[in-house]
Amino acid sequence: MPARFARLVKIEHTVFALPFAYVGAFLAVGRTPSAHDLLWITLAMVGARSLAMALNRLIDAGIDARNPRTAGREIPSGQLSMPQVVLFCAGSLALFLLAVWQLAPKTQDLWPIPVAGFVLYPYLKRFTWLCHFWLGAVDGLAPVGAWVATTNHLPWQAWMLGAAVALWVAGFDCFYALFDVDVDRAQGLHSIATRFGVRGAFAGARLSHLATIACLVAAGLGLSVGALYWVGVAAVALLLLYEHSLVRPGDLRRLDAAFFTMNGVISVVFAAFVILDVTT
Repeated sequence: MPARFARLVKIEHTVFALPFAYVGAFLAVGRTPSAHDLLWITLAMVGARSLAMALNRLIDAGIDARNPRTAGREIPSGQLSMPQVVLFCAGSLALFLLAVWQLAPKTQDLWPIPVAGFVLYPYLKRFTWLCHFWLGAVDGLAPVGAWVATTNHLPWQAWMLGAAVALWVAGFDCFYALFDVDVDRAQGLHSIATRFGVRGAFAGARLSHLATIACLVAAGLGLSVGALYWVGVAAVALLLLYEHSLVRPGDLRRLDAAFFTMNGVISVVFAAFVILDVTT
């Protein structure tokens, strides 16, 4: 049973957001955060991400059942029941709130914002192709939340980091939409690919990722960072360039590698350079 819930929330994809939460925490204090803060930030991220993914699977169960690519997921295939997933959502929310209440006071005032984002996101694909950017904005709260959790303040540099993550996620979600473009059109769902076609999805990803680098540069200019931060930004730029080289309109054979592998590498590499920059 635990393995089914781990598959439900794609636990391995935590590597996308968690490293950026650490980036926010380390840059916020300019040194290694306390073990207390790192522990509770980690648990808050686990709870929040588990809640977001489980809600997405719960709300989209009917859509997933009609899509051959997703029909084997835990709810449509009957591996997990709706009540079981509802209970899992409640437990994830409880973990998130428990962690939030161990962190800076302002975090306790702001927790409804990400939860509202989690609930609204699955519905947006029914109405607008801008759903990718909403998803990005929700994920972009990771460094913002970690920043306020450690300092109880939210300067513009924190928001710039959040914008970088938001645009990075929105960009690779434009690629992700290509997996289901025909099925989405048949179901009347919205994405950048169904609205603007495959080339439009590529253009959206490219522009988003260019803006990601611009936001990382702006954040660095506003912070007392060293050379390793800038090496990290350069590494992200090169890795994004390589990611975009893996796929092109008419040749999506390596889309899995571009989406899953490269984005995990990007988040871990950038976090490593930031942590080294702050602690050395």
